[in-house]
Amino acid sequence: GQRYAEAADTMMAALVCGVAVFPGLFFSFRKILKHTRTEWSEADVTVVSERLVSAVHGLLATAAGVTVVSSCRDVMTDSHWLVNSFVLFGVPYMVFDIYTMYLSHYHTERSRAGSKAPSGHSLQTVRAFLCKDWMLVLHHMVLVFIFTPITLFFRRGLGDFFIGCMFITELSTPFVSIGKILIQLHLDGTKLHTINGLIVLLTFFTCRILLFPFMYWMYGQQFGIPLHQVAFHLPLICNVGNLVLLAPQIYWFTLLLRKAQRLYLRQRRPQVDEDVTKED
Repeated sequence: GQRYAEAADTMMAALVCGVAVFPGLFFSFRKILKHTRTEWSEADVTVVSERLVSAVHGLLATAAGVTVVSSCRDVMTDSHWLVNSFVLFGVPYMVFDIYTMYLSHYHTERSRAGSKAPSGHSLQTVRAFLCKDWMLVLHHMVLVFIFTPITLFFRRGLGDFFIGCMFITELSTPFVSIGKILIQLHLDGTKLHTINGLIVLLTFFTCRILLFPFMYWMYGQQFGIPLHQVAFHLPLICNVGNLVLLAPQIYWFTLLLRKAQRLYLRQRRPQVDEDVTKED
């Protein structure tokens, strides 16, 4: 009884900590940026604050994931206290991030529309946000209402290694955030932005796509099953769940590739124009 009570207290402390940390960081970043970047609009301040909080969460999740994965020798039965605690710590972030994404959308649209902007928050502004970022919102809601209960209550303490791997998928998030911050700082044509973009592609592909076959391979190594047969040894719901998680990652990666291609062509065009001018 005492053991369960201590575990419950630990998890409640993690949840309360998450409730305090992420909103606290967001409003602190906003206050600091308003004082240090007086030329920035409300949209600039909100977007950068949101991305900074996202970067912090991504770094913490990656650190937690590496800690868990490196401590689990048996991919099915080894457990680590950090798994349940960090899941609960991250729930407030997922909920609050939907709110900050909405704020970023709202202020950005007001900045673009100028005098034609809506006078305040309304169902129309919420609907516009949900239409624009529905996949990210759905992703967050799935993590909160499906991934979290499964992790805490339905997996019977098994598979901490794989939950740790899921934490590591957040490694690309800080670099995605840095890219958006560089754009806000009008540094999107610099080498720094290009290098960061390459890191985004590398970390996203490695930690959000290759990670799935890696988890299947590790399971196969544990039980002596060839990689191509692992899926047939797993319950159908596990394979379906992995496909549901993998599908949006592939979609977002194709978007990143298209964006990288557009950026490359945009940077090449001045060089081509310069070469043509020299020939003339």
